Amino acid sequence: MSALEVLHCDNHVLVVAKPACLPIVPDATRDESLLERAKAWVKREYAKPGDVFLGVVHRLDRPVSGLVVFARTSKAADRLTRQFRERDVAKTYLGVVEGTLPAEAGELEQHLLKDKSHNLVRLVPAGTVGAKLAHTSWRRLRSAGGRHLLELEPHTGRSHQLRLACARGLGTPLVGDRKYGARETLPDRSIALHACALAFEHPTLGERLAFELAPPATTVWDLAR
Repeated sequence: MSALEVLHCDNHVLVVAKPACLPIVPDATRDESLLERAKAWVKREYAKPGDVFLGVVHRLDRPVSGLVVFARTSKAADRLTRQFRERDVAKTYLGVVEGTLPAEAGELEQHLLKDKSHNLVRLVPAGTVGAKLAHTSWRRLRSAGGRHLLELEPHTGRSHQLRLACARGLGTPLVGDRKYGARETLPDRSIALHACALAFEHPTLGERLAFELAPPATTVWDLAR
């Protein structure tokens, strides 16, 4: 089993770095998941007998890299899940897009409808049955060679929200995101989206925890360095 990058661990919380193209939980591919890798680390680090409990309180898409928090107790799982549901967690992403941006920064509100059978999300008119409102803030950090490094802040937690914000809201798909209009696939099949900052209230201590993580050391992220 591959090594796990751990940023923080205590009795209730485990914060780790998710590599791109590693699923958060086991799926039909039967590939190793981040959850399995994290459980193995806890079991080894603390010499835990039997099964290890880790609660999944949020997710990143498989092709996305970045910060992920797991709960180590059921109490922590309940409280962290509530924070994510009630939007008390601050999340910041970096994205590399291609094309022409409509402005330097802005706010996007989109109504999104998920097609679960095809794992695809569509932009639909307000009032569409089953659609959910997605709110995203964005700003350009720098540009080179027809690509732009964006800072993205989701104020809601919709499926594929940032991918649709870039591709449909800005008209500049994330590099590598063929599902939503990118011209080519990246060599590792990742997309240029990275969860770079995460802040939340510790589920038992009440203090605010904040973490940052640099994007992967691949050429698509040269703009971030």
